[in-house]
Amino acid sequence: MGTSWSLQAVSPPAATAHGVQAALDIVVEQMSQWETESDLSRFNRAEPGLWHAVPGELAHVVEAALAIARASDGAFDAGLGRLTDAWGFGSGGPVGHVPDIAGDATNRTIDFDPATRSVRRSHAAALDLSGIAKGYGVDLAAEWLLDTGVRHFLLEVGGELRGEGIRPDGQPWWVDVEMPPTSSVPPWRIALHDLSVATSGNYRRGFDVGGRRYSHSFDPKTGRPIVSNVSSVTVLHRACVMADGWATALTVLGPQAAVALADAQGLAACIVAGDREFISRAWREMLG
Repeated sequence: MGTSWSLQAVSPPAATAHGVQAALDIVVEQMSQWETESDLSRFNRAEPGLWHAVPGELAHVVEAALAIARASDGAFDAGLGRLTDAWGFGSGGPVGHVPDIAGDATNRTIDFDPATRSVRRSHAAALDLSGIAKGYGVDLAAEWLLDTGVRHFLLEVGGELRGEGIRPDGQPWWVDVEMPPTSSVPPWRIALHDLSVATSGNYRRGFDVGGRRYSHSFDPKTGRPIVSNVSSVTVLHRACVMADGWATALTVLGPQAAVALADAQGLAACIVAGDREFISRAWREMLG
């Protein structure tokens, strides 16, 4: 995944680190754009328009991604792989220039059949789960920990976190939300008790051409990097896969639209745009 992971746990067994790494390795083996023999990479090389059976973990993430896509009216798009590659944010590496590529969303579709656990893509689409797979990796490793009897832990993978139970001193797992470096908004401190948190930072990756900054966050409707002033979105959810995916989707929208959608979906979300902060109803209720 190109990142690190860390775990704080109460009385973990000796093989805990190996188990967590094994769970994360499953995500890489199935969903990595950078591993040429991952299930995702092989699916993207296979003939479009045909159904292809995929492993259970990959099927679960595709189903979650498509559910968020439907609920967000396309703000999340699991078929952006060709566009992210063309703009230098995929497996091909940086390009440093604005590509000459059409962003027609009507020809870019990913379909999933839950009965057969199969996926198909249109010719213009390539599966890209970088906006949700890391959160699923947190969940997969967390569920392994719970299954082995570890009940109290804080697991972090590349800035996405899930806290279960409490610390040995009886306190919840407290974490601070990182704010964009250009913003004066003070950071939130969150108690992760059986809860996950994910932050999508629009300032983290991108490149500059002709005095303009191009972000790695894409608007699926235009097929281009987003132009809103949203710099980061943080979402709290029981499942880290949903927190991760929804943070990605809300980043695409402007702050008012993102809060409205978060309220409609009952999501606890905090959107930072410049030096302004917009919080959803569920986030506000958690403050009480």
